[in-house]
Amino acid sequence: MRRLILLLLTVLTTSCHSQSNSKPQPIKKAQNMELATFAGGCFWCTEAVFLDLKGVKAVQSGYTGGKRPNPTYEQVSSGGTGHAEAIQIEFDPSEISYEELLEVFFATHDPTTLNRQGADVGTQYRSEVFYHSDAQKEAAENYIAQMTAALTFKDPIVTKVSAAQPWYPAEDYHQNYYKRNTSQSYCHYVITPKVEKVRKVFKDKLKS
Repeated sequence: MRRLILLLLTVLTTSCHSQSNSKPQPIKKAQNMELATFAGGCFWCTEAVFLDLKGVKAVQSGYTGGKRPNPTYEQVSSGGTGHAEAIQIEFDPSEISYEELLEVFFATHDPTTLNRQGADVGTQYRSEVFYHSDAQKEAAENYIAQMTAALTFKDPIVTKVSAAQPWYPAEDYHQNYYKRNTSQSYCHYVITPKVEKVRKVFKDKLKS
């Protein structure tokens, strides 16, 4: 369903608003801020669940972990470039820790399905943490080890932990997609439950 929505959206934005297919600039991290990069399936979903968290200054949808420079959505969605749909988060570690971001990330997608999230299938939908420092690498590996020991999930966790790679922002029409298209059927049935879960389970971490 999402692929059909995107095909129609691409046609419409190309024919009516060609500038909508332009890409924003990568996040320029402010002083005292940090970056976190997560891939957990559809970036519409992962972007939406982090925007309401206190300490999160910006969330950008994009592509990373692949071979082709500056890929388009169509190239990534073919599965041939090796990129994952991902999000990059600029956050203030004095307000929210990297470990807290990991907690939300693993609570809002399925880290046990290889190259798949629900009906979205392909390496572009894989579960992967891209770390920006040795501290982030250690935190991600420790968190996965803790969940594994606690049998948090019925099946083994397949999430990869990899060094951050070149980041390519997705096209403009992908950015802040959920908030601009909340009533759309995919958003209503797939993304809204994730957002509501975050607002219920992590209400102490929400922006006032």
